[in-house]
Amino acid sequence: MFRFIFRLAAMVALSISVIMAVLDATRTVAASALVLTPLNTSWLAVSPDTRAAFETFVRAKAGPLLWDSVIAWVLNQPGFAVFAVLAFLLYAIGYRRQRRTGQFAAT
Repeated sequence: MFRFIFRLAAMVALSISVIMAVLDATRTVAASALVLTPLNTSWLAVSPDTRAAFETFVRAKAGPLLWDSVIAWVLNQPGFAVFAVLAFLLYAIGYRRQRRTGQFAAT
């Protein structure tokens, strides 16, 4: 059950990554120059209230050091890359390994 949830979340994250990559590719073609939209810019365009609430929550619970060093760095990365890495990690957590028992048995 949990593997299914992780793999479903990986599929959603990969879908978001592809959508963000297509948007960046469209902007790149239109501008005739490489355009990589940071996750922070995309998040502020979609929902600035949740972005502000998330920053307030992290600063209050974990401290400003975590926000300034780690989370701010992640938010400045291209959005499609962040979601692609998240999709890979979620899929790796939900991956079911194939059993190797009986693979080399004589038939």
